[in-house]
Amino acid sequence: MPPDRKLDRDTGRGLAHELVERLRSRILAGEIAPGQKLPTESSLVEEFGVSRTVVREAISRLQAAGLVETFQGRGSFVLDVPAPAPFSVETSRVRTHRDVLDMIDFRIGVESESAGLAAERRTDLQLKAIERALVDLGSSAGHPGHAVEADFRFHLKVALASGNRFYSDLLASIGPMMIMLPRTRLAHGYTVSDATHLTRVTLEHENVYRAVADQDAAAARAAMRLHLSNSRARLQAP
Repeated sequence: MPPDRKLDRDTGRGLAHELVERLRSRILAGEIAPGQKLPTESSLVEEFGVSRTVVREAISRLQAAGLVETFQGRGSFVLDVPAPAPFSVETSRVRTHRDVLDMIDFRIGVESESAGLAAERRTDLQLKAIERALVDLGSSAGHPGHAVEADFRFHLKVALASGNRFYSDLLASIGPMMIMLPRTRLAHGYTVSDATHLTRVTLEHENVYRAVADQDAAAARAAMRLHLSNSRARLQAP
């Protein structure tokens, strides 16, 4: 048996997981088509050098994932691969101040990398779209709704410029609500129409834009992280 076909048995653990990933990859790549029978238990034992117990556990996990169906006496057959579900973050469940802070922490991780990729990959057309959103944000004083829309559009355009659809799909699933969430602090005197706040936030966005325009990935990541970290700090200010 070729050594590269063997599963890693150094630790004696995770064999079923490794086998699941190998078989899942074959199924998703179409190497084992829907309706086709999986290799027999004996074949998998021989091919991967594992026990029958490991093979049975792996097949059980594939069943739980909806990738195969097993018929007594006939074997396991591959099912149609389910259509991928879109990214979705249920903002309706973001209700408390703690939830809002957690959402910003989540965005820091996602959007900092998104901005770095945007600096590396953006096109001139995508940069123009980011710039338009920035201009709209700067001119939205006195119009909270416009500020929210422009702010969200800026972040979405940066994500689109990353060239990775998962970033933009995720932000699109959250929607402008991710900008409106700080309104949980309205009782403390914070409003999105506050001129000082808008000036500060616009400057932070300008720093992100400038780094993306300069194609400086490190600066773009840092600027986005600083902007969202500042947003978090403003939410915690007395």
